[in-house]
Amino acid sequence: MTPLEDVRCVLFDLDGTLIDSATDLGQAADEMRRLRGLPSLPDAAYRGSAGSGARGMLKVAFGLSPDDAGYAAMRDEFLQRYEQRMMHTTRPFDGVAALLADLVATGRTWGVVTNKAARFTLPLTASMPLFGTASVIVCGDTTPHLKPHPAPLQEAQRQLSLPARQCIYVGDDERDMRAGIAAGMRTVAARYGYLGVGVCTDDWVCDAAIDSPLELLKWLDCP
Repeated sequence: MTPLEDVRCVLFDLDGTLIDSATDLGQAADEMRRLRGLPSLPDAAYRGSAGSGARGMLKVAFGLSPDDAGYAAMRDEFLQRYEQRMMHTTRPFDGVAALLADLVATGRTWGVVTNKAARFTLPLTASMPLFGTASVIVCGDTTPHLKPHPAPLQEAQRQLSLPARQCIYVGDDERDMRAGIAAGMRTVAARYGYLGVGVCTDDWVCDAAIDSPLELLKWLDCP
């Protein structure tokens, strides 16, 4: 194991990396199915696509893609329904609270860089005490670009006044790895997250991979 040396800040994706929001996302889409007389789908049907937000949920629930007629109206309905229930079952993954506490105790800063819009990100993180120690939260509409563009990570770096080489980015989607690399940061794949349907993380270009949140500490502290 090659340690991730000289790390002063750990930046995280949100959904599928720090928090498990798959059930709330899936149930918002499933409610739309039921209201249209369609049978309910199990939570497991939605889970793998949770990292793609509205696009992923509507694809599972209705087979819709962004180019399809009526997609925009369905997306808006989904977002309204998700906003009403987004804190029902969403929780941090096991080990996340302990991981963040360790980062703070060892003098490292941490933050969030997500494609989730501020409309959802800020109320959601404000509802969980563990986000009180975050040094930065960059949302999907903080900059003009979404990941895999490096701009959101560069904005976090700018706010923290840290060089990219002292930051790492942890995420559960290949676009997170691509964004981190483009921003000049080292990257860590969270293999416990949503990943995407049929995805093999072995194909991702990253500096490390972890199967649980606390495993990150081994990469940071190993001799």
